[in-house]
Amino acid sequence: MQTILVCDDDKEIVEAIEIYLQQEGYHILKAYDGEEALEILKENEVHLLIMDVMMPVMDGLEATKAIRELEREDAKKIPIIAMTANAFEEDRKACLDAGMDEHIGKPIDIPLLKSAIIKMLAKS
Repeated sequence: MQTILVCDDDKEIVEAIEIYLQQEGYHILKAYDGEEALEILKENEVHLLIMDVMMPVMDGLEATKAIRELEREDAKKIPIIAMTANAFEEDRKACLDAGMDEHIGKPIDIPLLKSAIIKMLAKS
């Protein structure tokens, strides 16, 4: 079973994504800020992250950069999908420049999210 870490400061979004992904057969871990996501990743095998960009404590861009700098081989290549209400091209570029692999706008389009997850997991 593949494990996906969902990180968003909006608990309702995390729970909605969790319900959907559990129905698809994924094991879900949850974090509510980037620092918490980083700590969970340090202690668990995670196959993919879905990361909100704008969060308190540590935002998704900072968290992604920190994840990519971890001394674990998988940290450099684990797929990270950005979720953000900021859908301009410069926002997408900032996400990709931080080390994220994909960018999905909010509100979340579930079929698009599913497609991105399948694509990202096939690459890893």
